[in-house]
Amino acid sequence: MKLSIVMPVYNEGEVITKTIVNLESSIKLPHELIIVYDMDSDTTIPPVKELQRKYKNIKLQKNKLGKGALNALKTGLETAKSEAVCVMMADLTDDPKVVNEMMKKFNEGFDIIAASRYMKGGHQKGGPILKQLLSRGAGLSLYYLAGLPTHDATNSFKIYSKKFLKKTKIESDGGFELGIELTVKGYFNGYKVAEVPTTWTYLSKESRFYLKKWLPKYIKWYFLAIKKRYNLA
Repeated sequence: MKLSIVMPVYNEGEVITKTIVNLESSIKLPHELIIVYDMDSDTTIPPVKELQRKYKNIKLQKNKLGKGALNALKTGLETAKSEAVCVMMADLTDDPKVVNEMMKKFNEGFDIIAASRYMKGGHQKGGPILKQLLSRGAGLSLYYLAGLPTHDATNSFKIYSKKFLKKTKIESDGGFELGIELTVKGYFNGYKVAEVPTTWTYLSKESRFYLKKWLPKYIKWYFLAIKKRYNLA
């Protein structure tokens, strides 16, 4: 099997069935779907167990590194067995059809393929305005100033080659800043980075992005990219 999809969850019981059915009908190549959860009481688990009767490629994986988004992602990345490992969200914001285009890039030899909201053909629908502005500003400035080959380095929706993941130490200590960390490290360590356009749709009633908590963690990797581009570090 060439593709593993890692999906961290936290009480996604209301949407997970729709998310998985949409994903399974959209992705055209064989894959495993790894649902990573923190606690046995997570509302995501019962509907996923029902879906496992139909979709034999779905795996439930308990977070083995400690609670939280970062540990869930790390657990999923370590558990994945395939050559290509995709990170997707469970809340219907990511478009699974894009994975087919991302895998075309992977098959061309790219190690990191970003689903990009900010390149030509990409879109972002809804979401907190400040988060949109910060994300877009970071993505575009990293593209033009730091030379990253993606307009959307902060988006978590990416495919990574297993060979890249095995050779790259994860230093993030927060959560979803992992996406920008891996992109920056990959590019400046000589791995091939590409992007494909995606439409990101905000559907959640409550944002789980806490600005004061996460912003400094993104800034760390943002300025590392700038320093490396201009040999300042």
